[in-house]
Amino acid sequence: MSQVIPLHPDNDFKDRSHTVLNNPGQRKNFRGAMDFLQEKRRGQFPDQDELAGLRELGASIRRYSLARLPQLLEQLEKNLTANGIQVHWAETADEANAIALNIARKHNARTIAKGKSMVSEEIEFNHAMAAAGIEAFETDMGEYIVQLAGEKPSHIIMPAIHKTKQEIAALFADKIPGVAYTEDVDALIRIGRQVLRRKFAEADIGLSGVNFAVAETGTLCLVENEGNGRMCTTVPKVHIAVTGIEKVVEKLEHVPPLYSLLTRSATGQSITTYFNMISRPRQPGEKDGPEEVHLILLDNGRTQAFADEQLRATLQCIRCGACMNHCPIYARIGGHAYGTTYPGPIGAIVSPHMLGLGATYPLAFASTLCGACVEVCPVKIPITDILIRLRNEAQARPGSVEASLRGSGAGRNVLVSTIWKAWSLVYSRLGVYRLTSWFMSRGRALSPVEQGAWTRCRTPLKPAPKRLRDLLEEKNK
Repeated sequence: MSQVIPLHPDNDFKDRSHTVLNNPGQRKNFRGAMDFLQEKRRGQFPDQDELAGLRELGASIRRYSLARLPQLLEQLEKNLTANGIQVHWAETADEANAIALNIARKHNARTIAKGKSMVSEEIEFNHAMAAAGIEAFETDMGEYIVQLAGEKPSHIIMPAIHKTKQEIAALFADKIPGVAYTEDVDALIRIGRQVLRRKFAEADIGLSGVNFAVAETGTLCLVENEGNGRMCTTVPKVHIAVTGIEKVVEKLEHVPPLYSLLTRSATGQSITTYFNMISRPRQPGEKDGPEEVHLILLDNGRTQAFADEQLRATLQCIRCGACMNHCPIYARIGGHAYGTTYPGPIGAIVSPHMLGLGATYPLAFASTLCGACVEVCPVKIPITDILIRLRNEAQARPGSVEASLRGSGAGRNVLVSTIWKAWSLVYSRLGVYRLTSWFMSRGRALSPVEQGAWTRCRTPLKPAPKRLRDLLEEKNK
């Protein structure tokens, strides 16, 4: 397998965006894919009243769960432990990887078969295992493709959506021994399955994510389409599940509405091919299943979001990707430009808690604030409101009341702040405004030709030769 190079957002966002924007082929592919996914979603929600009611129900369940998060996590741990599942808590990504590595070493594991898991991408799980001499290989077809290419997923639901069949054909022919170049999609899928089928039987440990964790029953719910997740959770002797602490819900009856919203919003399916419910390791007399099941509950900045009443809504996300599919920015630049595990609108509001606002604040400005993401979010996260909040946090003066997040003030520019203070002074005092507008109209010839981002694609702004009040005075003479 090719080694995956970790991505980092920092201030390279603009450079990565320009690279994609200068690639018309990739832009066309993304636009077509997003249009296709939007159409499939619309087909699943023909009744707008039903959609509105289901979204409100889903949002209420997520808000209710988050309001009781500490209690539900304790209840979840209690019931999972009673069922025979071992629960581990990790504050950081490094701690989560260390826990998994200790489990692997305890069993002398050399290979780990992975079902699709965005949290494992978040903690750079593959990278950490490779550093310890353990092979972690992806079994989801999209994840397998990007791992083979040494890349990261560009979409949280469809990791290889940025790849054409020609690129995948060339990749398989180059990386898989004995495979000839073919652009037949069915043949490419068969090739991937043949390679992975052998690896399932050889894996020492299986790893998966968790879509919903049910506190009252101690059940881990896993949504998938390919069956690889079920193979990872049943064939190896040890199963490790890793998830964020926000994925817990109180009751089993809370899962179906969220499940319906997730599948229909994500891929336009009324239901996925597989829905797995895991409550315990293999019991005496059962023919399959792991002998040990471990759950790693990860914080990694989530408690920072939880502690803030407005930002807590960020944790309502069920990782459907609908906001990305409808975002005019994501549709043009794709996921890799963001440099974060979670791209698009949801990535812009989630990533600051995981990586710090100092490394991610440019993403909050990568939005038109058109509200398309808010309109389609199945659990009604007010994404645009949170984006504005993060923009303000990025510009906040360190130590001020507005600077409440890790990395607040990272985007603050003294010159820009001074200009806005001057603007506020001018527009809050009538006499100053009249005097300033008089000087601007008379000195319009001194207007700069270069006006920052404005003149990159627009003509320079120049005050009118006469103010409106001057024109009205002339008219009334």
